Amino acid sequence: MSDQWIRLVGEGGAATNASAADFDAAGLTGDDLVVAACLGAAAQGDTSALFDLGVVYSTGSHGVPSDLVEAHKWFNLAALGGHEEAGFCRADISDEMTAREIAEAQRRAREWIAASRRAA
Repeated sequence: MSDQWIRLVGEGGAATNASAADFDAAGLTGDDLVVAACLGAAAQGDTSALFDLGVVYSTGSHGVPSDLVEAHKWFNLAALGGHEEAGFCRADISDEMTAREIAEAQRRAREWIAASRRAA
């Protein structure tokens, strides 16, 4: 991911108030915008967007490197929001993760929830 991407969406996809104009001004297009749109929808509580971010990170698609810790975080958040398939996906990738990685993913999910509450 580019430095502009991290500046606008935060390390690890933390919620920010970046607008579409901010992304345009930073020269981000294509895959960056797809992921940014998912992050924006996720920040609004869209469980499908949370699930889609889990898929992006678990498969390493849309220019995002594969990261099972991030994938677990997004699947966990989607499952907490009631997305039925997310729980199965979270369980699947958990089989490939260490206990420390799962704990880190859970910590990141709690941070996302806390940041989302502060933003509201």
